[in-house]
Amino acid sequence: MYERILVATDGSPLSDKAVSHALSIAKMNQAILIALKVVPRYPRSYLEGGATVDPSEIKRIEAQWTEQAQAVLNKIKTDGKAIGVTVKTSVAKSDLIAESIISAAAKQNADLIVMASHGRKGLKRLLLGSETQHVLTHSEVPVLVLR
Repeated sequence: MYERILVATDGSPLSDKAVSHALSIAKMNQAILIALKVVPRYPRSYLEGGATVDPSEIKRIEAQWTEQAQAVLNKIKTDGKAIGVTVKTSVAKSDLIAESIISAAAKQNADLIVMASHGRKGLKRLLLGSETQHVLTHSEVPVLVLR
């Protein structure tokens, strides 16, 4: 049924649950799993009085975030190999998480997106928005959300 499954992770325990389900689905369908972690860009302040950070320090920090993301993805790759699932990894650098997930799914020709819902409710959900909700409403690919 599925040939290419994209799983979005942030490395949290809830995301780990989504990864586990995605690995199971990939194994059942003999599908390729694409593991994606979106890494934010370092915030830059251009306002008067804003703290300035040396560009080389920004590059170092962003490289560290990318390395940490790749470590999370490498664990998924190892877990996939242990059960016979081919896992490809991808790190996206963007502050637009939902858009990055949707874009990666299109670029990778995924036929399913698996992700976790962090279950924010009330005011927190309104203030922070919901990346999962955004993916659900804007993706042209089916989305499986796990709690």
